[in-house]
Amino acid sequence: MRTPVRLAATATALTAAALILTACGSSAKNASASADGKSGAEVVLRVPDPGNSGFLAKGKQDGSLDRALAAVHAKVAWTGSAGPFAPAAQALNADQLDVAQGSITSAVAALAQKPGFKLFAQTAPDEAGEGILVKNGSPIKEVKDLVGKKVAVSQGGTSEYLLLKALEKNGIPVDQVQRVYLRADQTSGVFNSGQVDAWATWGTFSIPAIANAGAHFLVNGKAVGSDNYAVWAARSAFAEQHPEVLKAFYGYLHENGAKEKADPAAYLNVFTDAGPTAVTAAEKEIAVDFGKQRAVDSPITDADTARFGVVAKFYADQGVTKTLVDVKPYLIDVNSLAGSAK
Repeated sequence: MRTPVRLAATATALTAAALILTACGSSAKNASASADGKSGAEVVLRVPDPGNSGFLAKGKQDGSLDRALAAVHAKVAWTGSAGPFAPAAQALNADQLDVAQGSITSAVAALAQKPGFKLFAQTAPDEAGEGILVKNGSPIKEVKDLVGKKVAVSQGGTSEYLLLKALEKNGIPVDQVQRVYLRADQTSGVFNSGQVDAWATWGTFSIPAIANAGAHFLVNGKAVGSDNYAVWAARSAFAEQHPEVLKAFYGYLHENGAKEKADPAAYLNVFTDAGPTAVTAAEKEIAVDFGKQRAVDSPITDADTARFGVVAKFYADQGVTKTLVDVKPYLIDVNSLAGSAK
């Protein structure tokens, strides 16, 4: 899953699901009431906390997101922590979160369950920052060398998709490679200790692995022909009740994503340059390189929709989902929403 570069791997991600899914109590209830327009004039948009890097972290630090939302009589409430999309989708469904970012692969898997969200923005696949990692010096030199090996993947999302795409492109039956299902935030130690032979992952985890753990990409997203877009999801009821807020939020994403792409270094270590959430000097060069190659959040076009359908069919064909998921009913044309956006 592509997110604005956040490298707080274990500590932050381990708490992500718990913090999001337990966002209850009086403050969360008040936020929910405001978000649904049941109390007060100001709408509250609940967004996963962005951590220490990325343009949303900058927006939290300097207040620019609140200023952008103030134009539509709204404000942000940072709820929990950004992490895997699966628990975020559950939080959207449970009215504990209003927007969240994930991958189209994770979104398809979530839509196959109980969808309570719709997608309103996309970022083209991260061809440079995601892929299949192996350790430097590994005897695995090409995809066919994965036969008989163990590959760590997160079930149903970016990781599993990348591995399955690589195997399909190289004509390798999926049962010839052992998938080891692990949460992404729990995988680095397993990979570093050699308990698995390879790790399919994305920028949040690939950057520190390459910089600090002597790893490199066997193949990246471009090499496997990835259609793994990053997507922004909104709670369905929120999108229906507050289209002007959603459009203003999208405008902020688009404008500030472009600024980060132009100068990724300026958006690293927003709050601190020390501790577990900080990007190290070794990681910074890689993060900047990958950041310059990323696309910017944009509306979902017909061409994007067609590629979402390709992902959904691939997941159905591979047995990741039990049926073919039709993504089209869950898409929002952000340009058609009321209000003004960049």
